[in-house]
Amino acid sequence: MYLRKRFIGILFFVVLLGCFTSCNSVKRVADNEHLLTNNTIIIDGEKENSETLNNLLYQKPNSKIPLRLHIYNLARPNIDSILAVKLADSSKQGIKRFLSKKQFYKMQESKLHFNQWLKNTGEAPVIVNEDKTKKSVKRLQDYYINNGWFNVAGTYNIKKNENKRAEVTYNIERGPTFIIDSISENIASPAVETLYPRFKKGALIKKGEQYKTINFELERERISGLLRNYGLFHFKQDYITVEIDTIGTNNNVNVNFNIQNRAIRTPDSIVRKPFKIFKIKDINVYADHSFANEGKTVKDSVVYDKYKLYSYGNMRFKPKAITDAIFITPNALFKDIDRTYTYRHLNELRTFKYPDIEYVEENDTTLTANIYLTPLKKFSLGFSTEASTSNIQAIGFALNPSLLIRNIFKGAETFEISGTAAIGSSSEGNRQDNDPFFDINELALDLRLTIPRLFSPFNTEKIIPKYMFPTTRITLSGSGQTNIGLDKQALSGIFSYNWRPSTKITNSLDLFNIQYVRNLNIDNYFDIYSTSYNRLNNIAQSINYNNGENLEIPNETDTFISDVLNNNTSLTVNDEDYRSVSAINERKDRLTEDNLILSTSFSFIKDNRRNLLDENFSIFRFKIESAGTLLANASRLFGLKKDSDDRYELFDVAFSQYIKTELDYVKRWDLGKQNIFAIRSFFGIAIPYGNSTNIPFAKSFFAGGANDNRAWTAYALGPGSSETTDEFNEANLKIALSAEQRFNLFGDLNGALFIDAGNIWNVLDDVEDNRATFSGLKSLEDIAIGSGFGLRYDFSFFLFRFDIGFKTYDPSYQDANRWFNDYNFKNAVYNIGINYPF
Repeated sequence: MYLRKRFIGILFFVVLLGCFTSCNSVKRVADNEHLLTNNTIIIDGEKENSETLNNLLYQKPNSKIPLRLHIYNLARPNIDSILAVKLADSSKQGIKRFLSKKQFYKMQESKLHFNQWLKNTGEAPVIVNEDKTKKSVKRLQDYYINNGWFNVAGTYNIKKNENKRAEVTYNIERGPTFIIDSISENIASPAVETLYPRFKKGALIKKGEQYKTINFELERERISGLLRNYGLFHFKQDYITVEIDTIGTNNNVNVNFNIQNRAIRTPDSIVRKPFKIFKIKDINVYADHSFANEGKTVKDSVVYDKYKLYSYGNMRFKPKAITDAIFITPNALFKDIDRTYTYRHLNELRTFKYPDIEYVEENDTTLTANIYLTPLKKFSLGFSTEASTSNIQAIGFALNPSLLIRNIFKGAETFEISGTAAIGSSSEGNRQDNDPFFDINELALDLRLTIPRLFSPFNTEKIIPKYMFPTTRITLSGSGQTNIGLDKQALSGIFSYNWRPSTKITNSLDLFNIQYVRNLNIDNYFDIYSTSYNRLNNIAQSINYNNGENLEIPNETDTFISDVLNNNTSLTVNDEDYRSVSAINERKDRLTEDNLILSTSFSFIKDNRRNLLDENFSIFRFKIESAGTLLANASRLFGLKKDSDDRYELFDVAFSQYIKTELDYVKRWDLGKQNIFAIRSFFGIAIPYGNSTNIPFAKSFFAGGANDNRAWTAYALGPGSSETTDEFNEANLKIALSAEQRFNLFGDLNGALFIDAGNIWNVLDDVEDNRATFSGLKSLEDIAIGSGFGLRYDFSFFLFRFDIGFKTYDPSYQDANRWFNDYNFKNAVYNIGINYPF
């Protein structure tokens, strides 16, 4: 019965939508005009519907679902003149008699604004224009001519219907294809003629391939770039011309590249001379250039590694810090790419404004490079405040000051200091009678030093040269909390190297990453994890423990757990409630234990995006992390004692030992017309060994949430097929798969349909629950599937996202059908996020 009602509702919606979209489409189409409803492209007798060809047409039909067309049709076309008449009418008619003149003017003005909003939001009807149709034919012909069909013929046919609608058919006959045959060169300058043979191996124009105009443009660009990187300072792409011969060649193309001499313009004429190879003689660096310093005398100067550095005041930088960022080399050939590298590297120092690099000709074969650097202010101060409320605190306030110090050690280093100071008032459920109003506080301090090179006692230039933009980051941070959760105190330190072998690849090596977490208020555990408390309390009442009274936190809860596990109650190891109490206790111990983690990790990222607007790309991420190995070896070496659980301790904390790896792949396909198809796959596993039998909570995996499986809230899914109701479910193995179709609705509003799949499991650790552990391929039956739809609004600088996820396949249903049990809006999960989930 329920499915029948749903079907009737869907059918009614579809019929209503069909009626809406079929009427009034030609409301704003004049009698002598026709609405374009369809374009058909026929290539050599066969229909072609590729996005490339459709984008060449000057006129395209309105959207298939003409919602925006109907919104546009709601606007009145001549409202300006209508309102002008109303405003000029002095008679007191209708509503005008009840309004003042000013109010009446405001009302008419609002009508005008609303009418304009309808036009801007909607989509004007596309009226068939024969001139644009002819231009479309010409553009289609040009497209095929530029791709090797030189004898293209094109016609069109406009079919006009009586209902003021029309269809356009384009017919293109391409003729034979033209193939590259002979390739020759005519080079005027001896220097170019000598270099040119080196470039032939990577040529984009090859004998036997079909002619394509774009390849000739790219080849001219390639040759020009190579020549400018071999000392030809004056060379430009315009000096390369191409002659194409197709006369009497039987559909072959004979190609001749002409590379002319340099053109030198004089007042009366243009003189051509052979190109010469230039070398860099001197490099002058002005370390404190500014408009105010122009014309002043240089006060300080230094020569370092053949670089000449000048300063109008005292030299504030170590010479090596600047020269390491300069790729232009004294006594070397002029290379245009060196200038590009120098720009990029100097910018990444975050110490100077955009630099200015100028080349001055000393004679016919030498150049002087002048580099003008304008330092940024040494200190930058930041400050922000925020107010918040949550289920923990009724109200809270936070201050977030920050200070950036540039060139702190005169080596272009940047030192950042940031902190957080917060106070808050507990919500009534968390407040004690004697607590002050502001009983919550949090303090945090973060220190970060960035060094624009690898900080190492060894010479790493041969392994990681400076064109890879290496940097060293040293971070120290600490935080403390009062009346927040378990009142954690945390300290961490990171020593990491970062470098980029290419524009697409980024590498990061955390040589040392140490984290220490101490819980000061373990007695508050069941106040925070109320679901665990409720389960524990219900079990106690079911066996009439404590005379049926609620368990007090923490004494009675801890006593009850101890009594159950020591067989001092009616529960036995075979009872489900006994196992539940045991699981609650294990989780309590896990989440309240202190952590000490000393790890080393390596990350690799390959990002194929050409720019921020590119929607046809892939991203691959890989990370491997090892923790505890150094501490374990040192503990054995120094013969440290073990605790009762056979674990080495440092500062009274058993350190963690594990190996962890993550693989993440994202791919997007641009399907045209603002349609994007995107997929994501993720696999992660963390294996404890040696000093650990499980993974620290901070290093474990979770499933669900706005950026994962959107049919479950964060931490709510898994592990495996277990029916846990814990607030935070986590494990040490994760698989995640997602697919999403993104499309434009109208304007900046976009829609999406998605499917998410995945789950988490325990593997090779101390968890023994079969439903939560991964035991082989059969465990893949526990992969949860969610599906849904969403809306996105593009604000240009960020994207606001709203998704609704439905539980499509829920592995927590043990003995029942797992498909579509909770597939409804009542059990759906509503997610709000910023930017795309992947």
